[in-house]
Amino acid sequence: MRDPAPTGDDLVRVLATLSNPHRLRVVAALSGRRNYVSQLARELDISRALLQVHLKKLEAVGLVSSRLELSEDGKAMKFYEVSPFSVHLTPECIESAVETLTIEKGSSR
Repeated sequence: MRDPAPTGDDLVRVLATLSNPHRLRVVAALSGRRNYVSQLARELDISRALLQVHLKKLEAVGLVSSRLELSEDGKAMKFYEVSPFSVHLTPECIESAVETLTIEKGSSR
């Protein structure tokens, strides 16, 4: 989310994704450095399966990116890092974003 004036749909998706405490912790843990799933799961004290669910949601809205790499011993390791983003909310930003909403009221998307 690099655009200073996000669409309403983008704003809803990013804020909904960041509304989960686990995902906030993931972004904080990846801030300034990349990490691979197993190590990140240990650091955050959550299962790899749960971490991967959260990473997929963060990646889907563009807040993190991933890359598969091979270790020296030939093991595939998926590294994640935070993608540059900025969310600056003002009443005016929200007013502009609402005008572009296509997600309907009451939708859980």
